[in-house]
Amino acid sequence: MNKNKAFIVVSTVIASALLMMAYAQDAKSRPSPAATIIATLNGKTISIAYSQPSMRGRKIMGELVPYDKVWRTGANDATTLKTETDLNIGGTNVPAGTYTLYSLPSAGTWKLIINKQTGQWGTEYHPEQDLARVDMKKESLSSPVETFVINFEPKTNPKAIVMQWENTKLSVPISAK
Repeated sequence: MNKNKAFIVVSTVIASALLMMAYAQDAKSRPSPAATIIATLNGKTISIAYSQPSMRGRKIMGELVPYDKVWRTGANDATTLKTETDLNIGGTNVPAGTYTLYSLPSAGTWKLIINKQTGQWGTEYHPEQDLARVDMKKESLSSPVETFVINFEPKTNPKAIVMQWENTKLSVPISAK
């Protein structure tokens, strides 16, 4: 390899490493940290990767998370559902694969939006890519939850996806096909 090619290769490797370090540092310094939940259904893995915003003294439902407008269901990058098995979420068939989860909050019934576009920033939403919109059960919590959280309930062989923040708990049934 001549000197110019070697220089280009070494420069490219160094630049790539610096970019990766900068991205990792940016992700760590975000006020809404990344989180991932993982469960197994019928021996297959399902996961949801999202970012966890906190209340920090703000009014959430109906203000920071406005009613009747699509919400990214977390913060930062789009919330991602990955499944190795076909699922039934809220009565909708969801083939194995990767999806983005959005929500449509309201003062009444919320909807979970399962969208086929992936890899985008959380505010980049294209409704023509929706696989489905399913109703979520909404309940009031007796004490506030400071940081937005998504869980599978129960943790093993889950029956629901559950989201909690401020004084609101949302759930939608999930099962393997």
